[in-house]
Amino acid sequence: MKKSRWQRWAVLGGLLAVMGAVMVVWRSPLWAAEGMWTFDNPPLQQWKARYDFVPTQAWLNHVRLSSLRFNNGGSGSFVSPHGLVLTNHHIALSELQKLSTAQHNYVQEGFYAPTEAQELKCPGLEVDQLVSMENVTAKVQGAVKPGMSDVQALQARRAEIAAIERQSLKATGLRSDVVTLYDGGEYWLYRYKKYTDIRLVFDPGQQIAFFGGSWDNFTYPRYDLDFAVFRLYEHGKPVDSSADYFHWSRRGAQPGQLVFVSGNPGRTDREDTVAQLKLLRDQIFPLDLASLKSHRAALEHYSAAGPEQAREASEMIFFIDNSIKALTGMEKGLKDPELMALKERQEAAFKARVAANPAWETAYGNAWAQIAQAEKEYAAHLKQLRFRSLEFSPLAEQALTIALYVQQIRKPDADRLPGFHDAQLPSLRFRLLSPAPVYPKMEEALLADTLSESLAELGPNDPFVHAALEGQSPEEAAKHAIQGTQLASVAFRKSLLSGGEAAVAASKDPLIVFVRRLLPFVLQEQKWYDDHVDSIVTAAGQKLGQARFAVYGKSVYPDATFTLRLAYGTVKGYPMNGTIAPPFTTFYGLYDRAYSFGLKHPFNLPQRFLQAKRRLKLSTPYDFVSTCDIIGGNSGSPVINRRGNLVGLIFDGDIESLPGDFVYDEKQNRAVAVDTTAIIEALRHVYHADALANELEGQRANTSP
Repeated sequence: MKKSRWQRWAVLGGLLAVMGAVMVVWRSPLWAAEGMWTFDNPPLQQWKARYDFVPTQAWLNHVRLSSLRFNNGGSGSFVSPHGLVLTNHHIALSELQKLSTAQHNYVQEGFYAPTEAQELKCPGLEVDQLVSMENVTAKVQGAVKPGMSDVQALQARRAEIAAIERQSLKATGLRSDVVTLYDGGEYWLYRYKKYTDIRLVFDPGQQIAFFGGSWDNFTYPRYDLDFAVFRLYEHGKPVDSSADYFHWSRRGAQPGQLVFVSGNPGRTDREDTVAQLKLLRDQIFPLDLASLKSHRAALEHYSAAGPEQAREASEMIFFIDNSIKALTGMEKGLKDPELMALKERQEAAFKARVAANPAWETAYGNAWAQIAQAEKEYAAHLKQLRFRSLEFSPLAEQALTIALYVQQIRKPDADRLPGFHDAQLPSLRFRLLSPAPVYPKMEEALLADTLSESLAELGPNDPFVHAALEGQSPEEAAKHAIQGTQLASVAFRKSLLSGGEAAVAASKDPLIVFVRRLLPFVLQEQKWYDDHVDSIVTAAGQKLGQARFAVYGKSVYPDATFTLRLAYGTVKGYPMNGTIAPPFTTFYGLYDRAYSFGLKHPFNLPQRFLQAKRRLKLSTPYDFVSTCDIIGGNSGSPVINRRGNLVGLIFDGDIESLPGDFVYDEKQNRAVAVDTTAIIEALRHVYHADALANELEGQRANTSP
């Protein structure tokens, strides 16, 4: 299943870095470059008809195995035979923050390791490579027996999924995830090679990677050098990726060129019913935006205490700003009468096709009404679901997860909550035991703000609020819970996990005591959501998925699920603001934009770029746009040509693309990427990183000490 809507807001920052769709013209031409296609079902007919391109299975396998997923919310790819991985600076940002100190702010300064010995190990980061896919639809759907209620059916599906994942992990040793596609019309077992020894090789620094700041975010023309380089290791040595990696194109992208994006789009809602979209528009998005703005204000207040506090909060502020701008655009899209009229027409046409066939109408016809009723109940209970949680307080949420972990693992695997099944525990433990730094004072500020929101929205007599505050103010309760906690210690967290329920029950750690009081309410809300929303929407969604197959076959693609997809399009400008946006920007444009604003923040250039101006070939392509269909999670995705060579790196979408959660149109939808030629030009002439540039271009020397 997709992530529950009442949980989705907490991960918006990581998954909304890239969007894709349109706000003005909603009709797509025949065979538009639309779709986030699974690798088992690429749109071969469209490619053949429109581009005379028919890839071999070997080409598809190579692209899949060269592509990677960063489990902090983005994508990447192998770009050398020696485990070198390319992604975005803003995907690397959380790792840069973890590695930084008061003495070395790698977010601002950037980083370069000329040799492998100087590469920095990143704590708590997991990168996955999709190595196989297996259709398990019959097994999952077959677990539901005639006469089962929706709640029983939900539990039966979850139990079967847990069993499939557990058996696969035991048999293969690979991370094994059952992925829901077409709202339950299909289920696939995706097996991943998991990497956890990831080391930072290069980052250009935030000012040039995010040039123009929030003003230029989600816009085009653009001048961001948004890339970062890691290396993956196994058994203390760089991974041998010689079989599958993207060869570097020295020419970069070309106007009108067919290109592909292989990445992990996070979530779309293009298959949602009109009732679901209206709930997003009228209630969920307004709550999302209000919460994000509240948390941003709390972090700004914390940042004002000094430069170290500002450094500690900078990463979270960055992602909140990103999310606010993205959500505002998505909300605006749903408020556009033309978009909603289009979704209503599409739903009406789909219903009519189903109703015209008596067998289909009997099997699927009531699904829309069932979802509408579930959404009505969901809306009435939304505030309790949202504000009886700690999801925006990272350390408190971690403590709550530990309390859930020791409780859940005592149950049979089939009876556990999602996220705590046997096949999921290795990645969960890896995350819980990450040695990433913890900033207690910032955690205190975030928890206080979270509790203030709960108090304001639910009132002092709400049982959750009463248990959280115990007569104290939110600030006092947060201070009491955070001050003196040992949860920042990996050893302490490990002792709780090892000690199980007894250790957590006996612990006098103030934060553990705090979350123990709240755990019953969290479980109560989860059960309410499962019984009244998820079970009904899952069953009805599966009907709609099967109805889509009956009506359209597999000529349509499934909604995004933060799993590997292949998008396609051409390098192409577009009409904007009464003029036309070019397919490329250049280094000339970068300097022009900087000097046009008097080198004032956020359009100031790092000193190294001012000094390097005469050494640069200013006509070198910098960023470019294509018609590829992308969204949050595609950040860091490789852009390749029909030969499978790397020509660019996705990092954003244009402002018109922000409602891409719901609809796509080729006329103005654009994916924004860094050109490979810009990366090499900067590495050689700005950063003097010739060893890295040589390796990217296939000329690696021995970099061992």
